[in-house]
Amino acid sequence: MKFTSTLQLERLEDTSRDGRGTWRLLAALGYDSDLIGHVDVPQGFVTDLASVPRLPVAFFLAGGLAHAAAVVHDWLYTTHQTDRATADAVFREAAQACGVSPWRAWVMWLGVRAGGASSWGADGPAQPPGVSIQIQQEGLLP
Repeated sequence: MKFTSTLQLERLEDTSRDGRGTWRLLAALGYDSDLIGHVDVPQGFVTDLASVPRLPVAFFLAGGLAHAAAVVHDWLYTTHQTDRATADAVFREAAQACGVSPWRAWVMWLGVRAGGASSWGADGPAQPPGVSIQIQQEGLLP
């Protein structure tokens, strides 16, 4: 498990549903997962990164960490290339590839398992036309 490229983001002026903000990938992000193989998140993909509650303890334990893992997770939630449980497991694995300790990655995984169901079926941030076309051409969405 390793990232094959470096995360390059720019913050967008628009915000996500809860005001956390959104970011656009300036370059494609590659990740080699031991669980599902290679994942390519295309340049231009828009993400809201990790959805960590702003409660002091929760944010202390899991906030502001593993942004590259959050991008891969958002991509898998957007495209449904895997089932939700596998996407969440890839997030945990990728968090560790970002240098997050195993116990903290487990806490982050627990958070997405507990709170991610509503995001799995919901529309994420609006994607630019090129990314939307790529998702459709690859048959990643119905």
